[in-house]
Amino acid sequence: QVQLVESGGGLVQAGGSLRLSCVASGRTLWTSVMGWFRQSPGKEREFVAAIDWSGRITDYTDFVKGRFTISRNNAKNTVYLEMISLRPEDTAVYSCAARTGSTIRRSASDYNYWGQGTQVTVSS
Repeated sequence: QVQLVESGGGLVQAGGSLRLSCVASGRTLWTSVMGWFRQSPGKEREFVAAIDWSGRITDYTDFVKGRFTISRNNAKNTVYLEMISLRPEDTAVYSCAARTGSTIRRSASDYNYWGQGTQVTVSS
């Protein structure tokens, strides 16, 4: 089994920044695609970003391009989501997920393991 634990969420003013971390334990994930998703109250969970095992291939949804950066440190079994220029509409619970495949996917159903999530609240 794999356990994913997110951290780094919090309350920030619009225009501010946060760095989310996701630490994996239970097995090494250096061959897995890692993704970040988010869910706001009353909305479906949505894809934010993903990164392949090497860290060289990334994918972002349009509304975060240029503001969010996904990265990973396989030696530490950790994935990061650097978020800048945060907006109130970025408020959500952010969850990381791991996919035991080599291809980046945007569908939550393609991911095998999930963390509990960390709350990000952006005030206007």
